[in-house]
This record gives sequence, C-alpha cells and structure tokens, in this order.
Amino acid sequence: MRIAEVSRKTKETEVSVKVNLDSIGIAKTNTGIAFLDHMITSLSTHSLIDITVKAEGDLKHHITEDVAICLGKAFRKALGDGKGITRFGNATVPMDHSLAFSAIDLVKRFHARIDLNLKEKKIEDMPSEDISHFLETFVSTLQANIHLWVENGTNDHHKTEAAIKALALAFRQAVNLDNRRSGIPSSKGEI
Repeated sequence: MRIAEVSRKTKETEVSVKVNLDSIGIAKTNTGIAFLDHMITSLSTHSLIDITVKAEGDLKHHITEDVAICLGKAFRKALGDGKGITRFGNATVPMDHSLAFSAIDLVKRFHARIDLNLKEKKIEDMPSEDISHFLETFVSTLQANIHLWVENGTNDHHKTEAAIKALALAFRQAVNLDNRRSGIPSSKGEI
C-alpha cells in the first residue's frame, strides 16, 4: 500500500499529515480553519485518497502554509518512484454556477498555473489569498505540474469547491496504478 506520514514542527506550527493513496477517501482533518478542513475533506472524498491532518499554530497563514508543505511531501513520499502510476490526470467539474478545470502531470518538475477567479477577500474563515497560497505551496512541495482554473462562477465558495473537486478527480486518475504498466511512466526511465 502507498502510505506516507510527514510531520513538521517549527516555532510557529506543529503539523502531521498521513495519506493513503489506495483507499476510499476518508478524511480526518483538524486544522482549526474550517474552510481549509472543508477543502482537504473534499480533496480526500473525491480523490479516494485517505488524508489525516492535525495542525495547530500561531496564525492561520502559517498553519495553512505548513499543512500544504506536509501534504505535498506526503503525496510525493507515498508515490515513491512512481512505478506503475498513470501519471497524468484531468477533470472538469461543474458546480452550481461554477465550472472548474484541472490537469496534472506527476512529473518531478514544479509548475503551477492556478486561477480560481476569486473576487472576495475572504471565504468563510479563510483569506482568499491563503487559498491560492495553499494550492501553490502544495504543488511546489509535491514537485508536480498542475493547471487549475475556474472558467466562470458567481460564488467564491462554489468556485473554490469546484476547483478542489476537479483537482481531486485529476489526482484520482494520475495516482491510479495502470495494470498494463510495470515500470516508470516515462520514456526517460524516471519521472
């Protein structure tokens, strides 16, 4: 089973994350930030990746950032050398008035193009800029190539939720083991 645990303790935060890529999407998250918990739960539920997060710290921004760091490291650690994975994934998710797209390459080269098209300064108990920062930090720590954007929408909560669900479905494809592939999904021999 592809399971990984990562912890991080600084003067500002204490975070632990556990992921299981081969499960059913059970989320147990307690960050003290309700909307961050909601995003992680949605990511877990729709990717079918179990995610457990425990976090506490001085400021919401620091907690958000360090959870993203640990989550990215845990995903990468659980992927190992990438042998047998599909590697690529993409998804489109309509949610109410929102339409979100995600495309992923789990190659070990970082690139993030994220545009959630958010208009408000805050969504629930989380600053909008922290949502983008969470996603960019997660992708950079994961060392993946991810494009995530919201084409349209009128409600920032729904736009973000549609984007997270699109990301989750793309991850579900990309981490999936391809029974026809025995090696690394790259003509170079490594990702």
